[in-house]
Amino acid sequence: MDSKSIRQAAERLDAAQRVLVVCHLRPDGDAIGSLLGLGLALQAAGKTVQLVCPDGVPGNFRHLEGSRQVVERASGGFDAICVVDCSDMRRTGGVLENYPEADINIDHHITNLNFAAINLVDAHAVSTTQILAKLLPEFGLPVTQAVAAALLTGLVTDTIGFRTPNTTPEALRLAAELMEHGANLAELYQRGLVGRSFAATRMWAAGLTRLERQGRIAWSTLTRQDREAAGYHGKDDADLINILSAIEDIEVAIVIVEQSQTRVKVSWRARPGIDVAQVALQFGGGGHPAAAGAEIKLPLAD
Repeated sequence: MDSKSIRQAAERLDAAQRVLVVCHLRPDGDAIGSLLGLGLALQAAGKTVQLVCPDGVPGNFRHLEGSRQVVERASGGFDAICVVDCSDMRRTGGVLENYPEADINIDHHITNLNFAAINLVDAHAVSTTQILAKLLPEFGLPVTQAVAAALLTGLVTDTIGFRTPNTTPEALRLAAELMEHGANLAELYQRGLVGRSFAATRMWAAGLTRLERQGRIAWSTLTRQDREAAGYHGKDDADLINILSAIEDIEVAIVIVEQSQTRVKVSWRARPGIDVAQVALQFGGGGHPAAAGAEIKLPLAD
């Protein structure tokens, strides 16, 4: 991410009147925070913006301003297309299949494929929202209270409350700056990391009954029947992976979530020193050394 690319992106957004912003499938806090942070800043600057997430906004992020604007499919024409928090186009879930290539790609995954005309990728950033917090002023876009809340949500959730090994003094200073813009850290922490619905908790119960280990690896599975029985509407693991990764003598945690009869979603978490992103790449996925994922075309049993 160099000054030339930043300037090109700023010029592209400044010239655009209609902007499409897209994040990835099964969105986490960084995906939704990036989507809303950039989208609301563009709207505050007078742009017409369409916000798209193929799986919608999870319940624990619907309190964020702008979440009700998010739709699952893109429609109409646009002067600029921005993809946030996606390492490759497949992560957009096909919502851009009727559009030309993305204009701007903003992301922090080390496995990013630099798929857009302008790529603003910083693998050292703890979240994509951290990158956006730096970029918005350079784009001439305002950081309102709503924008700050969205950006802080991504920062807090992707660092699991500033507990990941890549948390830096810069990230902590940014959190303070976003609080000065009006973001409520305590509320965002509670909603994004601590609070869970009854349905999500029942998903944890189902997954924990199947918990297994081999040496320093622990794993579990979640089926479509588990999701229906729990009344859980998401297609993710309800953050069960973070529970498994907290087991004291485990170095790698894995959760496999059944998506259909022929497809599963796999999430990996690892202790420092183990790079699970390289494992995910072998299955067509990606992510970070300590946290990665992939969608695999196999039945759950296989």
